[in-house]
Amino acid sequence: MISALLFWIIVGLIAGALAKWAMPGPDPGGILVTIIIGIVGAVLGGGLLSLLGIGGGAGSGGWIFSIVAGFIGAVILLAIYRMVANRTV
Repeated sequence: MISALLFWIIVGLIAGALAKWAMPGPDPGGILVTIIIGIVGAVLGGGLLSLLGIGGGAGSGGWIFSIVAGFIGAVILLAIYRMVANRTV
């Protein structure tokens, strides 16, 4: 369990950096918030994939698929974060 969580945190760091590269522009929280969003997106994406029985995890060596899943989760969360943070009331 702990090794899988550490795996997804590492994947999240990579996915967060890739998400920032794919979605350039000013973020309300800066690079640190983007990295945290990447980690959360990867952990959520990895958990969802595990529930669905798809993809690789810490023990199966599915790094590329895991990074892609984390990247997708990070981009989705980053887009949601930007919409919420930039909303004017």
